[in-house]
Amino acid sequence: MSTRPTVLFVCVHNAGRSQMAAGWLRHLAGDTVEVRSAGSEPADRINPVAVEAMREAGIDITASTPRKLDWDTAESSDVLITMGCGDVCPVFPGKRYLDWSLDDPAGQGIEAVRPIRDEIKRRVEQLITELGVTTA
Repeated sequence: MSTRPTVLFVCVHNAGRSQMAAGWLRHLAGDTVEVRSAGSEPADRINPVAVEAMREAGIDITASTPRKLDWDTAESSDVLITMGCGDVCPVFPGKRYLDWSLDDPAGQGIEAVRPIRDEIKRRVEQLITELGVTTA
């Protein structure tokens, strides 16, 4: 892993969980980590309820857009964190993989998405500790 690790969050639509995780990591780690997110079947836009849940936490993820997971992005990432993409996520020898089993916020209201957001924050904080990066 380089001095500035690269973390890729992957879920199916790249519209909820992976976008919230990327938002938390950017917010908490700043530029000490390169943050990426992608989806196996990206949606047209970010889930508006995920946007609202993150806004409540003071994080704006509206500038992000769902992206298609591609081989080069995955291969050049140090840590790949999957969230429900199953067998469509590529596997590269020597990479660190984590699979975060989280409820999918798709089609859920804000009351259901808040606990998902909070659990993602907890896991991102743990990841930052494990990566050993210094945050602001």
